[in-house]
Amino acid sequence: MKTTNNTRRQFLGALALGATASTISVLTNPIYASTTIFDESKMNETYDWFDQIKGTHRVVYDGSTPHYGLPILWNWAFYLTNNETGSPDTDITAMTVLRHSGLCLALNDEIWKKYKLGEIFNVKDHTKEFAVRNPFYEPQDGDYPINGPGGLKSLDERGAMFCACDLATKVYSGKVAEKIGLDPTKVYQEWVNGMLPNVKLVPSGVWALERAQAHQCAYIFAGE
Repeated sequence: MKTTNNTRRQFLGALALGATASTISVLTNPIYASTTIFDESKMNETYDWFDQIKGTHRVVYDGSTPHYGLPILWNWAFYLTNNETGSPDTDITAMTVLRHSGLCLALNDEIWKKYKLGEIFNVKDHTKEFAVRNPFYEPQDGDYPINGPGGLKSLDERGAMFCACDLATKVYSGKVAEKIGLDPTKVYQEWVNGMLPNVKLVPSGVWALERAQAHQCAYIFAGE
């Protein structure tokens, strides 16, 4: 297990470092400058989204890696245990920020299948093979380390909040585009369009973590 974990960390580290070094030209591409997602209108929408944080019990999970779906599972656990100790969903906000390699949890099944995200991010599902769908959106038995917890879809319906890092979207889509010889700006836009409907794109994950804490959310690391 230790060797496997080390190998995975080395792979993700290499991918991140390679993306940082080799996609600088992507991140500074004039095409991005001319199609800025976070103009004044979008930023106002983003700030309004954070204003939806409510209740006495507030937490933000730092989902920097897929970590067997735990950035989603711990969100569910927060609702479960607060309910058990007398707090209704209306008095709870659990937010998960999907950033760095945890970004993959924000993307829909079509993107997972087309770009083989299970293989890229080393995520396996109940089949014990690399996932070709997002296993933590509507989880099946065997997708999580334990059976029964809800996925991103059902948690959203309860009032949980999920956001994804735009910077990581640029970096990882750019690296994947480079690997398979596609236009990085087109792949980036496809990934943006392929965000789950329950996920809010934000300028960066670290930006979102600070804003959530400014809204009185306790911070919990959910990566590995």
